[in-house]
Amino acid sequence: MMKLRIDDGLPLVSLSLTYGKQTIKLSNVLFDTGCASTIFDTDLMVNIGLYLDMINGTAKRMYGVGGASELCYEQVVEDLQIGNFNLPFFKLQLGMTREPYGFDGILGIDFMTAVGLKVDFKELNIKYD
Repeated sequence: MMKLRIDDGLPLVSLSLTYGKQTIKLSNVLFDTGCASTIFDTDLMVNIGLYLDMINGTAKRMYGVGGASELCYEQVVEDLQIGNFNLPFFKLQLGMTREPYGFDGILGIDFMTAVGLKVDFKELNIKYD
């Protein structure tokens, strides 16, 4: 189970992210049911050896409320683990999320549906089967 917390009206989670044999603890991840894709901060991912794949990835624009956009890079990541979930081949975006938005990353609906999350906003819990 993951625990949600509300900060300035936004749902946030803390989680561990493992790539290869390296793990990083992210304490400020936006839990965004309105975001189609999961994205993590490029500078943080370098710490666990997850780099932009300039050959196999695709440059994308990430749009927020108000129409402002940031450039990010979408790529399939092998052997990724987010919290307790193993994701053997997961399409992930890497970009700047800390500096412009203040988040270590954003968990999008793609991740939520892939692992079957059940959100209880009253109890501030995220459950899964």
